[in-house]
Amino acid sequence: MLFPNIFAVSNSNQKKRMVPHGFTLVELLVVIAIIGMLVGLLLPAVQQAREAARQMQCSNNLKQMGIASLNHESTVKTFPSGGWDGYWVGDADQGFGANQPGGWAYSILPYMEQNAVWQLGMNGTTETDQTQKDGAKTRAEAVVGVFNCPSRRAAKTYPYALGAQLINTTPCTMTGKLDYCGNGGDTSNGNWNSAGYGTSPSTIADGRTKLKSITCSGVTFFKSIVTFGEIRDGSSNTYLIGEKYLNSNEYETGKDGGDDIVVYCGNDEDIIRSGNSQPAQDRMGVANHGAFGSTHAGSFGMTMCDGSVQRVSYSIDLETHRLLAQKADGKAANLEN
Repeated sequence: MLFPNIFAVSNSNQKKRMVPHGFTLVELLVVIAIIGMLVGLLLPAVQQAREAARQMQCSNNLKQMGIASLNHESTVKTFPSGGWDGYWVGDADQGFGANQPGGWAYSILPYMEQNAVWQLGMNGTTETDQTQKDGAKTRAEAVVGVFNCPSRRAAKTYPYALGAQLINTTPCTMTGKLDYCGNGGDTSNGNWNSAGYGTSPSTIADGRTKLKSITCSGVTFFKSIVTFGEIRDGSSNTYLIGEKYLNSNEYETGKDGGDDIVVYCGNDEDIIRSGNSQPAQDRMGVANHGAFGSTHAGSFGMTMCDGSVQRVSYSIDLETHRLLAQKADGKAANLEN
């Protein structure tokens, strides 16, 4: 009779040992605090990794635009033109070069596998009719992701703030945006940006005469037709396309004066910048319509005329920056200086 009692006691002890032991409130709070600390330590690293990926994508955008520009030069024998002015948009019937009212972003579309977008509104004549205008409106509202820096804003349409001031397109209220600008060079001896601006092709043609007194030292400007041979300072030492500075308060409003025109417009500070202003990181409430820059910390991206993509520090010497924006100044300047 002794053995059953022994087994009973043993089973009782086993049951006691199997009773689960939960966390106390203090232990639970300690675990939560540790997890919170780990998350706090990891979050900056995750954010940096994401920004590095977005910056890489931005550099890839610049690379694609650089290759497209070189393919344009190989085919047309000139770099993409700066177009007419900000109130004129691209017209496929006008081809390429000085006769093309649209800017460089429009002219490189066929060389980025966007020929269908480039051809919208084509009517077989250089005369502007409703077919051309309606097609241009459709194109303005189209989104080509390569034109947007992912660190700054999504590739989508944004408000067009200037209303009905466009000339050869049906008025639109929304448009794609451009986070990159062509290199207009040095404006210290005259503003190439004010050479055009006219409401008729004949007025625009007269604007070309105004450039005779202005040294257009960049690669992209009003009705530009720059050849590879004109870049005498070396293609690896001359800017082609770079990120542009914006007021960060106006990313999505279309009210920044350097961001208020249709992406496929001609010569305007929306699509062309100079080397005369110190490049800078985007700031809230601060406008600078002539400068290169970006939303990235420390530096902005720049495609050189040989198609290479470089990171340029915001603290670059302004004289060096100005010389790199000139294609044939004859002075030694590179990003390693």
